[in-house]
Amino acid sequence: MRSLLFAVLIFTGSLLCGPAFAQVPLAADMTGKEDLEIGTSTSEIAITSDFRGADLTIFGSVINSDALLLAIGQYDVVVTLEGPRDDATVRRKERLFGIWVNRTSMTFERMPTSYSLASTRTLADITKPQTLTELGIGIDHLALTPTGYLSGAANLTEFRQAFRRLKQAGGYYQGQDAGVRFVSSSLFKATLRLPASIPDGVHIVRAYLFKTGEFIAERDLPLRVIKTGLEDSISRAAHESPLSYGLFAVLLAVITGWGASLIFRRD
Repeated sequence: MRSLLFAVLIFTGSLLCGPAFAQVPLAADMTGKEDLEIGTSTSEIAITSDFRGADLTIFGSVINSDALLLAIGQYDVVVTLEGPRDDATVRRKERLFGIWVNRTSMTFERMPTSYSLASTRTLADITKPQTLTELGIGIDHLALTPTGYLSGAANLTEFRQAFRRLKQAGGYYQGQDAGVRFVSSSLFKATLRLPASIPDGVHIVRAYLFKTGEFIAERDLPLRVIKTGLEDSISRAAHESPLSYGLFAVLLAVITGWGASLIFRRD
């Protein structure tokens, strides 16, 4: 009787525990977190005297993506290109005795000298503004941290707006919606326009992955922008031998002016 009761308990326990054990492999399969990998069409861009800008292609793939969520557009990718960081000063001109002069200024620490952005949709449709600010994604969400004493919040807002306006007007800061598109079930492609005035140095390509508005993963790659030819020689001479460069510039100006006076001299 005891053996029969014991067998019944074992059989009942196996029935109760069976579904739980059957779900273990399913749970293990779902532990893979989404991630992404990226690459660029080139790792170095050469700036010559006739450089008129270029297009940079970024490609990548979403790893461990949910096929259903991907099909209905619940994954978003934002790609940015940040130039070398440096302090940036914004100056405000005022009239003084009828002459426009720089009266006040504000310096923002370690700002990207250039900034380009492309995304699958508008940033407002991808995630919350708070998330964009925390990650520093988008021209309006870059951290503009001033140095020194601040006289007032209104003054700070005015200088921040002026900084963004000047950068965008000069072509250094730019962004485009729908610049990233999925070319297959998990592969995406983005194109960023590099302006003719892009600064040289090491730039950083960053890609951000979002799922249903939540930040998932981030990847970055370096991109070198270098000057070549005559521009590179002039730039290096100006930085490495400023005295000789200045004297040569003055001598060249004198010779040019004297030559022009001889050519256009009236008898």
